[in-house]
Amino acid sequence: MNRDTAAGKFDQAKGKVKQSIGEAFGNERMANSGAADEVKGAAKEAWGSAKDAGRAMSDDARTRSNRTEAHARERAETAGHDVREKITSTAQNVKNSVKAKADDFKERKRTA
Repeated sequence: MNRDTAAGKFDQAKGKVKQSIGEAFGNERMANSGAADEVKGAAKEAWGSAKDAGRAMSDDARTRSNRTEAHARERAETAGHDVREKITSTAQNVKNSVKAKADDFKERKRTA
């Protein structure tokens, strides 16, 4: 509950009391003022509820965004690891192939 919601509830309660007292004593002005306070309080409370809902939506969107960002970062790290593995594996294969061809060439030169 935020400040506007609390103030709205207070204004509504105050308005009910004023309206009841005004009606009890036949004071139309006080009764009308109490009714106006109730309306004003209801509007404040509604505004406070709307602000709370907006904050909740914002918090939810921020949480989803952070989760998505973390997931994307995780995927990028995994992809980076996979690329490094492929590069080092390819380099190892090239090295082994060159070594095998060099050994084969040396062997043919020795027997020739």
